[in-house]
Amino acid sequence: MTAARRNGPALTRAIMETTLELGQELGYAKLSIEAIAARAGVGKHTIYRRWSSKGTLLLDSLLSLSESTLDYPHTEDVVADLRRQIYEAIDLLAGPSFRPLFQALVGEAQHDPGVAAALNERFITPQADKTVARLRAAQAEGRLSPDFDLDLSMALLSGPLYFQLLITQEPLTHAYVDRVLDALFAGMAKRA
Repeated sequence: MTAARRNGPALTRAIMETTLELGQELGYAKLSIEAIAARAGVGKHTIYRRWSSKGTLLLDSLLSLSESTLDYPHTEDVVADLRRQIYEAIDLLAGPSFRPLFQALVGEAQHDPGVAAALNERFITPQADKTVARLRAAQAEGRLSPDFDLDLSMALLSGPLYFQLLITQEPLTHAYVDRVLDALFAGMAKRA
């Protein structure tokens, strides 16, 4: 399909796929709107009408990989539900294909307020809200202590994951997620 025949969602999807391909080939530092536009067969203005920067384009491209799998299941086992969602998130964003791009995006957010706002608005806050909502539901069902601070639990849960991903840059494994969940829920168990 030529660029002239693509429009709307198909064009947006093609630009995001091109962004991910080039990002993997070149790395974030060498990725440019010009290169994305050239490979996608569109003008730069077409990209800038949809995204304000390469950082916001990359963010949407990464998030487009798996929109529905980052939702929480709701079973009787809140720990299993958290485990499944976190596994899917780290498999997507911390796997070898996209980890360097996600790390670079978080780094870019430290210097670009627009990227920081987009990252918070489109990924961090929605995921935190989903986590707190799942924990709140477990509280309402009597599976967690009613006096446990759910916002603090979100910070305690995500902190070690981001520390490993961004600071130590050690692999984020399912075993590490299990250790974090075990430690967190030791303090969240329903009290007799």
